[in-house]
Amino acid sequence: MCGIYGYCGRGEALAPVLEGLSRLEYRGYDSAGVAFFDAQGEIKTLKTTGRVQNLIAMAAGQEDAGTAIAHTRWATHGGISVKNAHPHTAGRVTLVHNGIIENFRELRAELNYTPVSDTDTEIMAALIDSEYRNDPVQAILAAQKRLKGSYALAILFSDRPGCIFTVRRESPLALMQTETGCFLSSDPSTFPQCGEYYVPDEHTVAEIIPEGMRFFAGAAQKLELAATNRTQGREGHEHYMLKEILEEPETIRRTVNRYITADGRVDFSCDGVEDSLFDVKRINVVACGTAMHAGLVAAHYFRKIAGVEVTSFIASEFCDAGVRVEPDSLTIFVSQSGETADTLAALRSVKAQGGKVLAIINRQGTVMERECGHVLHTSCGPEIAVASTKAFTAQIAVLYLTAIRMAALRGLLDAAGEKAETAALCAAESIARETLKLRPAIIRMADEIHTAKDVFFLGRAVDYAIACEGALKLKEISYIHAESIAAGELKHGTISLIEPGVPSVCFLTQETTRSRVLLSVQEVLSRGGSVYLFTTGDMQGVEDVENLTVCRMPVEKGFSAVYAEAVCLQLLAYETAKRMGLPIDTPRNLAKSVTVA
Repeated sequence: MCGIYGYCGRGEALAPVLEGLSRLEYRGYDSAGVAFFDAQGEIKTLKTTGRVQNLIAMAAGQEDAGTAIAHTRWATHGGISVKNAHPHTAGRVTLVHNGIIENFRELRAELNYTPVSDTDTEIMAALIDSEYRNDPVQAILAAQKRLKGSYALAILFSDRPGCIFTVRRESPLALMQTETGCFLSSDPSTFPQCGEYYVPDEHTVAEIIPEGMRFFAGAAQKLELAATNRTQGREGHEHYMLKEILEEPETIRRTVNRYITADGRVDFSCDGVEDSLFDVKRINVVACGTAMHAGLVAAHYFRKIAGVEVTSFIASEFCDAGVRVEPDSLTIFVSQSGETADTLAALRSVKAQGGKVLAIINRQGTVMERECGHVLHTSCGPEIAVASTKAFTAQIAVLYLTAIRMAALRGLLDAAGEKAETAALCAAESIARETLKLRPAIIRMADEIHTAKDVFFLGRAVDYAIACEGALKLKEISYIHAESIAAGELKHGTISLIEPGVPSVCFLTQETTRSRVLLSVQEVLSRGGSVYLFTTGDMQGVEDVENLTVCRMPVEKGFSAVYAEAVCLQLLAYETAKRMGLPIDTPRNLAKSVTVA
């Protein structure tokens, strides 16, 4: 969840490292620090709570000798304080760490070490220092044998100026060599240029010097960073989240076009995914947060289009529940980052059982991609705001394509039927684009909602899946308590919380649920609550009454409505948080990539 950045090369290191660290801010953090060799060859460390900008101010005027490592921390072991911020030093070792060490208490006792901080990371520095016999590689390899948990480390040894050592287990780490020196990062999209980069294999020690890098006790995978996968600026927009919402029509178009042939068929061969993978009787979808809600939406696709039974699992519950996968099932793992720790744990559990697996990922070269083998990509480019937007709609699109392909393979869609379904999906781009024009109406809703203490989101069937995402999005960035309710469950407890002034957001896009959803709306209104109803253009007889605001989306009923709903709920959350003056792109306590379980 934290971020690591480093540089070893010719010229100064602090400026490029702190610039790279700024590009990692999206990962979520509460403190930051940097360690570097000064002009006298001594390691100097600067640490602060709060934003990277504070660290940049502290570093002003400092002179370095071309080698630095830096870190943004999201607190796990120990509170938010300068002493707990990284880097940590023990003896001759200074390091930064992304991950969790599970046996740090045992190691602390074995080493008889009295730490300065409350972190697990400092114990790793002490462990490596205890193994150090003037050979950094052997010290790191020896320490690894005693570590339990996940980690990506960037390490300085006080007697090795001009050199950085790295090693990883499960946590992400990438290296890039440029004309001036070598960079390391938790996320290759934050590198200063496009081109080749390397992902070390697990347990492989890398030595980084200005002239290049060497790998010990293992190797590294060479990958290519394309311009479309590099982190870009806000391009004039006030927030990354708004920029990414506005990009949704284009990302839907790129994602869909990647997998649809000229004659309207679905073809995943560009990613090496063969039709035989889909010869199954049931689907499991495993994900966390927003990606899990995409799975809830997709369950309706698979059941109604492909005739396949689907179960959606929260990844963090999958292993604890002891789920056993059937031989005739396919488990689909959905993750924007490809790094989500709980989803990776579930993937490993399914693979250990011999189950078929498929991943849907936005980023390339990730841990999940390497471990899964079968991967479909959402073509979103980097998503920087913590609250996911364009990745959500792209994930839904890829899951829809998967359902279409399965339906065709099962004989439920002929060529004409498959073409009709892909044509409907291609229309999602224009639906999202037209929905963006509803922003003025949604701003008026946000003007009223932003003072609420509680907001309820209602829907039935696929609209309930969208309601789950709507509640999550609002509480993520506005900090307003929001709860999603299957509309039919309103009378089973939640209605006791409805009183005058309490707003509810309701989604209605399915004709089959129309009368029952409107009954739930009436139940809220009769108790003095206000309702903001998002519905399709063809739902007649749904008119504004007192405390009811109707927003007609530019789409007819059907599965395509989810793209309009998604844009609406995202804009509503954004505009609400904006009126509250909150840090929309970096909400408190949240991280973009949840790389610790």
